[in-house]
Amino acid sequence: MEQVKTPRVELEKRWKRLQEKMREKGIGGALIVQRADLFYYSGTGQDAHLFIPAEGLPQLLVRRNLQRARLESSLPQIGSLGGWGDLAGLIAEEAPKDAPLGLELDVLPVNLFHRYKKLFAPLELTDISPLIRRLRAVKSAYELRQLKEAAALAEAVFALVKKIYRTGMTELELAAELEAFARTGGHQGAIRMRGFNQEMFYSHTLSGESATVPSFFNGVTGGYGLNPSFPQGASNKKIKPGELLLIDFVTVVNGYMVDQTRIFCPGEPAPSLLRAHETALQIKRALVKKGRTGANGADLYREAVGIAAAAGLEDHFMGAAEKVAFVGHGVGLELDELPVIARNYDITLASGMVIALEPKFVFPGQGTVGIEDTFVVRAGGLEQLTSFDEAIQVL
Repeated sequence: MEQVKTPRVELEKRWKRLQEKMREKGIGGALIVQRADLFYYSGTGQDAHLFIPAEGLPQLLVRRNLQRARLESSLPQIGSLGGWGDLAGLIAEEAPKDAPLGLELDVLPVNLFHRYKKLFAPLELTDISPLIRRLRAVKSAYELRQLKEAAALAEAVFALVKKIYRTGMTELELAAELEAFARTGGHQGAIRMRGFNQEMFYSHTLSGESATVPSFFNGVTGGYGLNPSFPQGASNKKIKPGELLLIDFVTVVNGYMVDQTRIFCPGEPAPSLLRAHETALQIKRALVKKGRTGANGADLYREAVGIAAAAGLEDHFMGAAEKVAFVGHGVGLELDELPVIARNYDITLASGMVIALEPKFVFPGQGTVGIEDTFVVRAGGLEQLTSFDEAIQVL
């Protein structure tokens, strides 16, 4: 079966950018093991260790499956990892003795860190993850093409809602039909998140009060879910006439994801909820104009809160009793990438960053209104990738 393969020239640009930054920071090399980072720099998601020296060619040592890794990756040096001794030998031979070795310390398990520390002694170990995350935040033309494919599939998913909705459906029944359609359209299924213990199924289909129920998930909405082991997402609750239906859908194609939310309603929503939804759209339009290259993420967050407060809706903005302190987040290979558009989080936007903006208002017992779309940062503002009609859709 033919699959998309990250071109060699794309991988080379990525590892050379990392090498440049490592040289600036005095880091001798990076050992990469986390799945999203590994795919980003090698083009394969197989079980492997990727060593990128500050100078020279990367080396990929694969534990499982070497044959597939060689088919999937266009790296020039790919070999087998027979045991820890192979890894220790590689680092001893290739890593500079007078510079620290970078590891992804934001996600690396402590026990594995201690094993590496003993294995690579006396090398100093340092955290390479801030460099990797900032470099990954700016997307290449190749990555933007993958994101646009995901956006096209997302458009088809949302267009399907009106065609398949039936009176008396449960959240789960509607979610299952939308999810099945997305899968047959090329959705890979898995949603990657970097945050510890953060996990999400790829759609939240939530009606009425379900969309106001928070969960462990670091988002505006949670939902009841089907059981306490995974307390979020669609439930067996029936979608009632006249109540708001929120569909928050993460669409992933070739590893790259877009995040999009739309509001539907089987009937006419209350005027107060329509006004709140219009305020969410006002916030979106303001941030689209001001979210240009060089803008500060914290300033954009304050702008959003100011618009919500001017409308008398600050108490409902980004949650009710339990709020989240952001209005946007980076997306790409992971759902929680940089930049974060958040309170007290100063980050300068750069051209090519990709952000999901999600101004939402939560009304306990009634439902949630708002919008979410995925954008690319440009010099003149935000370029929208997801494009389905932003108005509340009457079913």
